[in-house]
Amino acid sequence: MAVSTFLYRLSRWCFRHRWATLLTWLLLVIVTVGAAQSSGGQTDDNFTIPGTESQRAVSVLKEKLPAASGASTQVVFAAPKGHELTESAYRTAVTESVKELGSLPQVAAASNPFQAKLVSPDQKIALTTVNYDALAADVKDSTVNRLRTATQAAEDAGLQVEFSGAVYPKEDAEASSEAIGMAVALVVLLLTFGSFVAAGTPLVTALFGVVISMMGITVLASAFDIASAATAVATMLGLSCGIDYALFILSRHRANLQAGQTPEEAAGRAAGTAGSSVLFAGLSVIIALCGLTVVGIPFLSVMGLTAAATVAVALLIAITLLPALLGFAGDRLNRFSRLPGLRRAKKATETSVSAPERLAGTRWANWVVRRRVPILVLGVLGLGLMAVPATSMDLGLPGADARPTSDTSRRAYDLTSDHFGPGYNGILTIVAEHIDKPAEAQAIAASLGKVDGVASATPAAVTNDIALISVVPTTGPDDSATSNLVHTIRDHRTELAAGTGATLLVGGATATNIDIATKLGDALPVFLVVVIGLAFVLLTFAFRTILVPLKSIIGFLLSAGAAFGAQVAVFQWGWFDETLGVTPSQTLCFLPIILLAIMFGLSSDYEIFVVSRIKEHYTKHGDAHSAAVAGTGLSARVVTAAALIMTSIFIAVMATDDPLTKAIGFSFAVGVFVDAFIVRLALVPAFMAIAGKKIWYHPKWYRRFIPDPDIEGEKLEQRLANAGQAEDTRRAESNAPFVDA
Repeated sequence: MAVSTFLYRLSRWCFRHRWATLLTWLLLVIVTVGAAQSSGGQTDDNFTIPGTESQRAVSVLKEKLPAASGASTQVVFAAPKGHELTESAYRTAVTESVKELGSLPQVAAASNPFQAKLVSPDQKIALTTVNYDALAADVKDSTVNRLRTATQAAEDAGLQVEFSGAVYPKEDAEASSEAIGMAVALVVLLLTFGSFVAAGTPLVTALFGVVISMMGITVLASAFDIASAATAVATMLGLSCGIDYALFILSRHRANLQAGQTPEEAAGRAAGTAGSSVLFAGLSVIIALCGLTVVGIPFLSVMGLTAAATVAVALLIAITLLPALLGFAGDRLNRFSRLPGLRRAKKATETSVSAPERLAGTRWANWVVRRRVPILVLGVLGLGLMAVPATSMDLGLPGADARPTSDTSRRAYDLTSDHFGPGYNGILTIVAEHIDKPAEAQAIAASLGKVDGVASATPAAVTNDIALISVVPTTGPDDSATSNLVHTIRDHRTELAAGTGATLLVGGATATNIDIATKLGDALPVFLVVVIGLAFVLLTFAFRTILVPLKSIIGFLLSAGAAFGAQVAVFQWGWFDETLGVTPSQTLCFLPIILLAIMFGLSSDYEIFVVSRIKEHYTKHGDAHSAAVAGTGLSARVVTAAALIMTSIFIAVMATDDPLTKAIGFSFAVGVFVDAFIVRLALVPAFMAIAGKKIWYHPKWYRRFIPDPDIEGEKLEQRLANAGQAEDTRRAESNAPFVDA
């Protein structure tokens, strides 16, 4: 059975059994919400990669010095202007606060800065480290929330108290940026459909998907480590894909209604035609996201799988729940709003069936095709120029310095840099194994202190056959010089430990970030080859041609390159930083892989939606030139709406203060906008008009061995047309008058 026929039958079944379908999805919502509330799952930002040296250092500490292997919070005490912390009242307040910090649940130790000699040379600030007996993900909220209370004595004395580290008290959650994206999506849908019922339907289906997916991720977070960024990515994709998939099917359904079909038949045919495109588009996104598992990085694999599951839920809802809602709506989906400014949407939609040449999208496609060569050349060159900054990409995990000054960790970072030096924000932890004499630890520390780029090296502990040595770099944690220092110590560890018999491991948060960035950079080419290969197979199967997938891949690379270039220009170079509320820093190390995965899937979405329309016209008329114009014209309006919605959701995400989420939202917004409006609606029709019939070439053996999925619904339409003719003939014969022999 062809895919289009299966979706046609499934849609009609859900349409007829709409109450059962709706209640099933409502029950699933209730079950997931209840499970999430009882699970107590929480996401975290512990990015670790097994097999790296920094992770081996953590394993050694867990075994031999557990107190130093858990999470930590750095507390910064700052004296008022014109005063010093060594004044009696302030010294007493700090000491009392440290005592309170040490008595908190899960706290293994809290260092006294006066005893640890962590008072700045100008006596203005002091640093206290709070060590926990648990990893960051396992430190309870109740403990974190009491950090402020524990330092109340210092604040009452007039001291400024700030927090940073793996665990620290954060500000209250901001207003939902997703709500802003939903509001923008509603406006775009109203302008597209001119109907409140039609505009609201994709939002309802998207909300079903997001609620189920987010609650499912919360349940999984109770058993697995899931990064906070995973929920941000999954939410963005759940909303955007959920709205887009419903939008494409709903648009075809309304066109079918205007052609005179019954609501049930219109829903079935919409699923068999546009629904087939949605199915392959969703599969392309899912394949790309599941491809993240090939890089062998646990938190990235989990992020990809959770996002893929979210897209899968959105896809299932589009082909089951949406037809049921179409059944409830009936003919009301064809009633246009009389609100000012929305009447044009009515005219454009009505003409989409009877006179596609009058569509604004068709006029645009005609303009593009007439100027196909210069548009193709200028488009490729322009996107190439946008990608140039990407050659300067510096991968890392942006730290507190990338956060806004409203965040306590940023204020703690600035105070520490100003009074101690930037290196104190990126202290390296050297784990020396097979050593039990303090003198040997002192000798290694002395050797480390002579290395270029080291401000100081101090033994912190000697126990259980290991020694801890704290190395303070002269540069900050995001500085390339600090990364070079880590590699220098590792490359010369034998000489640095000469005469002691010790084995040195370089760990700590800064070394961990460097290891993660290096591993991700090395995994990028492998991931790109795997994902492109899998998607090439899928698109070749969908369109039964080789040139279309190749064109799609090249277009994707242009879009991704432009997104990377914009990311570097803004988030590294600082272009428009004040306007966008960005603090220049490194490029988020896992952003390139995430962006490639999602951008490839989303670009395949638009490729399938546009090219399936072009192929549909070409299959019926055999004119490649007019097919490029007509297919692009018929898909332009809905692709434009989908891209605007998706871009708006990604832009809305940038309202957050979290630099990681902001970087992800910005990159996705640029990538989607460029891919939809420049690549798919300009370069694709231009190239297909130039290629002509050759674009549909495939080897002769392909037709014999590869089944036709009927993505454009041609076989379905033909079968239904034949069935209709047979029914008309039967009725005519049954109504014919009897003739006597």
